[in-house]
Amino acid sequence: MDITITTPALLFPAISVLFLAYSNRFLAIASRIREQHNLFNKTQSPVAKKQIDSLKHRIHFIVAMQLLAVIGIICCILAMGLIFYRQQYYGNITFGFSMAFIVLSLLASVSELLLSTKALNIELEDMEG
Repeated sequence: MDITITTPALLFPAISVLFLAYSNRFLAIASRIREQHNLFNKTQSPVAKKQIDSLKHRIHFIVAMQLLAVIGIICCILAMGLIFYRQQYYGNITFGFSMAFIVLSLLASVSELLLSTKALNIELEDMEG
């Protein structure tokens, strides 16, 4: 199946929303890390230590999410260029890679969300006693 140049272009609105969401996650995590750092320095709490470990893993997922999304965008742009220069076969393949990288980015996002849920459960368990 041949795609037109407008097919990869359809991803561009979604990409800006993805980056907005990913940037907000990163900023929220950065703020949370600063809070946990201060708490741990004051209390040496084992709960704070668990949260710090969780935050480290979450940062790795957020970086992976962003890198995979950037690679997906670059592939999307390359696909548009290849289609524009009448290299349909390579454009189709590159667009396929673009979609794969964006899906991987979304899967990393789900993984980070699951880690975030575990971190919240750590807080809830601490409050329960």
